[in-house]
Amino acid sequence: MSDNFLLRVKNLKKAYTKDNYILKGVSIDIKPGEFIGVLGLSGAGKSTFLRCLNRLIEPTSGEILFKKSFITGNNLDNEILDVCKLDSKQLRHFRRKVGMIFQQFNIVKRLSVIDNVLSGSLAYQGPLSILRIFSIDDKKRALANLDRVGLIDHAYKRSDALSGGQQQRVAIARTLMQNPSIILADEPVASLDPKLSREVLGILKKVCKEDGISALVSLHTLELTKAFSDRIIAFQGGQIIFDGTPEELSNDEIEKVYAREGK
Repeated sequence: MSDNFLLRVKNLKKAYTKDNYILKGVSIDIKPGEFIGVLGLSGAGKSTFLRCLNRLIEPTSGEILFKKSFITGNNLDNEILDVCKLDSKQLRHFRRKVGMIFQQFNIVKRLSVIDNVLSGSLAYQGPLSILRIFSIDDKKRALANLDRVGLIDHAYKRSDALSGGQQQRVAIARTLMQNPSIILADEPVASLDPKLSREVLGILKKVCKEDGISALVSLHTLELTKAFSDRIIAFQGGQIIFDGTPEELSNDEIEKVYAREGK
């Protein structure tokens, strides 16, 4: 295995009951700057895998390894840590560098667009951050990130005045406020029409490539996954059954991915 990894997952398992394993020993290296599409039927383990990576769901066993430089930004900080063994303070610092984007956008619709984006920087504040008055520099960064996703003209509108595609772009801008090293996106365009899906994924991939951010993006269509991914991983029955480039995903491999388990 190469030392050039952002996260290294080793034999990751998750069971909700004693004999019901949703993840059955997943091992994978995620490299810096990769845009990885995640395929699989509903129930195959995609969402559980993404949520285990930052312990929104607690893994049952296995390791999720990263270099301390992931947190500190010091490239010489090569101590290896395990996400599964971090204490609450260490986990909070780790999560600062992990952006999450969800299908339902998870923005506060009664707030303005810029206030939603500014909330992405709260991970760097203390326990009283809910009372924080954001600085001019914070607001400049928020406006710059809105400009990157094409929403600078909507900064002071209420978020519920925006379309679904625009709201998901707000979520992307908010995530960029964290200065993430990796973005985990769970079906981020499932509620959007095909045209908006391509628009949002194009913006997400563009900002990731510009900033060197790795991304794992679970998508509901094969077409979008092949169009936007540098690398594709496919789950079936809690295991990765394909890991390769879009060009390597043959028709035979696709049939395996979408075959019902046990058939």
